[in-house]
Amino acid sequence: QVQLVESGGGLVQAGGSLRLSCAASGSIFSINAMGWYRQAPGKQRELVAVITSGANTNYADSVKGRFTISKENAKNTVYLQMNGLKPEDTAVYHCNAVVRTITPLRTSTFWGQGTQVTVSS
Repeated sequence: QVQLVESGGGLVQAGGSLRLSCAASGSIFSINAMGWYRQAPGKQRELVAVITSGANTNYADSVKGRFTISKENAKNTVYLQMNGLKPEDTAVYHCNAVVRTITPLRTSTFWGQGTQVTVSS
């Protein structure tokens, strides 16, 4: 129905920057919200940042002031600019989208496969 394709992960030194992208495609009528979650080894998946259709944003306390989420509506794409990266930011980052699909006509949540972000000290 809906596919989320992430890109931009990698290995970076502490203090460095990365930009993640996530493009949604498929049977999309509208997107209510898109966001990023992350899961570190041995830990639960946690919210990093989310942006709504109205461009309202919400961030985890641990990333406020360092990460910025943005979107490009025409491309159904969300971005996560990550600055001042720390070793504790190391995780698999998953894109999430709440989408009203055309077929079937309903609202569902979709997940990307994830992209690895590794921050070395």
